[in-house]
Amino acid sequence: MDLPYLRAHPQHLPTFLEHQRIRETPVPGGDVSRASRLTLDDGTSLFTKTWPTGTPPEGFFEAEAAGLSWLSSPGAIPVPSVLAALPTMIALEWIEPGPPSPAAAARFGRELAALHRSGAPGFGASWAGYIGPLPLDNTVSAGPWGPWFAERRLQPYLRLSADRGALTPADVQAVEQTIKILSGYDQSEPASRIHGDLWPGNVLWSADGRGWLIDPAAHGGHRETDLATLGLFGGAPSVDVILGAYQEEYPLGDGWEARVPVHQLHLLLVHTAAFGEAYAAGVRSAAAASHRL
Repeated sequence: MDLPYLRAHPQHLPTFLEHQRIRETPVPGGDVSRASRLTLDDGTSLFTKTWPTGTPPEGFFEAEAAGLSWLSSPGAIPVPSVLAALPTMIALEWIEPGPPSPAAAARFGRELAALHRSGAPGFGASWAGYIGPLPLDNTVSAGPWGPWFAERRLQPYLRLSADRGALTPADVQAVEQTIKILSGYDQSEPASRIHGDLWPGNVLWSADGRGWLIDPAAHGGHRETDLATLGLFGGAPSVDVILGAYQEEYPLGDGWEARVPVHQLHLLLVHTAAFGEAYAAGVRSAAAASHRL
């Protein structure tokens, strides 16, 4: 199998893999999927992800493909090309990794600003989404942002986290207070085209000195969400440089720093819902800070 054949017949890729007709090398790929580097007969490398055991949730890889294509369409920021999106796997162009640098961070900040500025029809998306292993309700809304974010991005993962015992009753009450505040929160900025799961591990720093967007939960959302989540889990390399370059290109609204915790709360709740109480302290801290919104 070479690249032209794959483009013409993507549905044959699993069969070639099953019969070991393609060289496959495991690579790091996140907490959810099994990732590999494939080498085709013409020397082309691909990055593939498959579900580790059993059958993936319906539409899981198709949702990632839809998000990548949507993020790439404005031509604002590097996004890997989708070569095959099948029910059991996704295949993307291979991006050679490289070290991050301040210059790459500044360029990434400018390009992320251009992506956000390209806009979205509303909050949500036209496809059913996933974030990590969990469904993401992308029902489109005209806004306003606060009630939409409370209903679609906080409540579902608060319920899942509570049901699995990852949060204490006091934690749940604190998040519910944030949801109550957001339900009446008036934030008039229109929807932006966002990555939606932009923690530092979902920026791939490449050998060509750029930051690529990978593993999206893409949708129309508030642009501050992407910027806030870049600061989670240790923060992206040169995150201050990213923010500075972004601000020069597309200045943020007054008081954006105070809103960082409420934007981070979504992804932290996803982690307690998917991975358990190890992330409860982060939820607790972000919820408390969000009460000052």
